[in-house]
Amino acid sequence: MRLIPSVFASLTLLLSLSVPASAQVELSFYGGSQSSPHSRVSGQYPGTGANYSGLIGWEGKSLAPPPYYGVRATWWRRPDLGFGVELTHAKVYAPAAESNAIGFTDLEFTDGHNIITFNITKRWNDRFGSFTPYVGAGLGVALPHVDVISSNGHTSYGYQLTGPAARLTAGIKYDLSDRWALFSEYQFTYSSNTAKLPSGGTLNTDIITNAINVGVSFSF
Repeated sequence: MRLIPSVFASLTLLLSLSVPASAQVELSFYGGSQSSPHSRVSGQYPGTGANYSGLIGWEGKSLAPPPYYGVRATWWRRPDLGFGVELTHAKVYAPAAESNAIGFTDLEFTDGHNIITFNITKRWNDRFGSFTPYVGAGLGVALPHVDVISSNGHTSYGYQLTGPAARLTAGIKYDLSDRWALFSEYQFTYSSNTAKLPSGGTLNTDIITNAINVGVSFSF
């Protein structure tokens, strides 16, 4: 659990050293409802090397512990253009019948399917009163907690750097004061994942998430 916050804090520090001290900083914290469409899972089975493949209808279970959440830091170098770093703690669970069909008794990225990206964000200030629309995009990596148990007893349980990731965001912010604001947004993420399983096994899958987020931000 400590690894992901440490990675995010390190990236935030790195980015903060590369932008002017005069840039406005905005910290955003959010939760919401996240889902993930079907994707194909394939690879080599642990212990045997046999090929496997199956279509998985992922479940998000946003409120089940550990819950879905995200945190974002944005440095506004111009009033309408910002650069930042973002961590989204998404989750995907394979239904039991579908994971059993390809030889796994447990198949999930739930602590979580962590997406870490460097972002660029465009906002439109002072056009709609206290409301500010914005859009953003980011590129980065997936760092999921791979929680997989094969039917022949091999277990994977730990964080892995599994591949590249991207995100798109569109939302609107409502200013409560000069520093505090509420926001709601739609967010899309994509990641291409290759995970290592014990005894020469592998797991490959592309995961998409769709989320409706609500949160609070603080600027200084």
